[in-house]
Amino acid sequence: MVESAGGGPGDGTAEVLDRPLPDGVRRRVVQIVSDGFGGLTVAELPAQLRQYARFAPNRRAKFAGNAMAAALETDPLFRQRIGEKLREAQAELAGALDSGSPPPAADPLDVAAAAYVLRPTGWVKLVTAAGEEAQRADAERADEESRAELERLREELAQAREATRTDTERLRADLEVARKEAESLHRKLRAAVSDVRRGEAALRKVHAEMDALRSEGQTQLSAAESEARRLKARLTEAEASLEATRRAAREGRSVEDMRVRLLLDTVLDAAQGLRRELALPPVSVRPAETVDAVEPGRMTPKDIAARALSEHDPAIVDQLLALPQAHLVVDGYNVTKTGYPQMPLEKQRLRLLGQLSQLAAQTGAEVTCVFDGAELAAPVLLAPPRGVRVLFSKPGVTADELIRQLVRAEPPGRPVIVASTDREVADGVAKAGARPIASAMLLKRLT
Repeated sequence: MVESAGGGPGDGTAEVLDRPLPDGVRRRVVQIVSDGFGGLTVAELPAQLRQYARFAPNRRAKFAGNAMAAALETDPLFRQRIGEKLREAQAELAGALDSGSPPPAADPLDVAAAAYVLRPTGWVKLVTAAGEEAQRADAERADEESRAELERLREELAQAREATRTDTERLRADLEVARKEAESLHRKLRAAVSDVRRGEAALRKVHAEMDALRSEGQTQLSAAESEARRLKARLTEAEASLEATRRAAREGRSVEDMRVRLLLDTVLDAAQGLRRELALPPVSVRPAETVDAVEPGRMTPKDIAARALSEHDPAIVDQLLALPQAHLVVDGYNVTKTGYPQMPLEKQRLRLLGQLSQLAAQTGAEVTCVFDGAELAAPVLLAPPRGVRVLFSKPGVTADELIRQLVRAEPPGRPVIVASTDREVADGVAKAGARPIASAMLLKRLT
């Protein structure tokens, strides 16, 4: 359809194309714009096309085709300038379009593209006719190509049929040869299978004999290994028993000698203390001394009763430590956390050990202070004070257990005093023959 846009007669600018520009015509139009693009200055170009001014024509047509087609459609001045460049390049075709008689021998696409740019009267018909002609040409070309392709496929099919027939005959001959060879191989295979079966039967017989021999050997080997392990175990037990006997003999003599000597010293010190306590003269008993009487200066039963102390009196600690060969075992953290729990553990240990050192110097008793090793993040670098033995429990052993081990290590009859508020510790050491005292009583004595 061609509609009037208010132009005068002979003016094709008023005509409007009512369908999309055919692809072939559009490509020729973009090429015309690209060719005339180089003859314009940057100022003569639309703003959207100035960035392509330095591009080569082919590169310009490739990257700026859409932009040039849009500018040609919407910018009459740009279209007029491109038309002038086209008239200069193709004056004969432009003149023929102006006269309304395009050359019959010209390419319809070139005629339609030139008409689209120059816009002579009837250019819409030329563009439409060129599009239809291009479609017909494309259809004819496609039909021609289809016929050529069909002919080529027919030739290929005939060749494939001939090749198939030849291959089939060859395969039939090969199949016959293979069939004869297969029959021969089958006969040989049956003979080989028979030989294999006889060999397998002989092999199974040999395997059975070998398995029997292997089983018998394994049984004998197992019996020999069992006997060897039994003898080795008996030898190990004998060696361990011998070593334990030797160690027990050595340790028994040393430990028992030490315990006997310590107990003897305790008895001697107790006898001397008893003699001092009873004010016995160093001479043997005289008949006169058997007479019941009160000597001047001797203590009466009332005097002894007057000396009894309260069970919470810290003076009891001095009385206990005054016993012969007395041994004071202190539950370290139990005492420090009773007396000064707010202090860091290191300062608690230093304070308690300093006070115990003074107590050992005053009383002459053996003093051992036990701390729980589980409280330690690293080994303690500690120089034990004079007169005090400092022990930490090993991993997995509590200080309570270490205290009970110390009490059990003492010979029966030696005075052992344990300072701890832990009821379980107190009951345990009391059963072992030690004297428990409260941590608070020891703290009173130390302060």
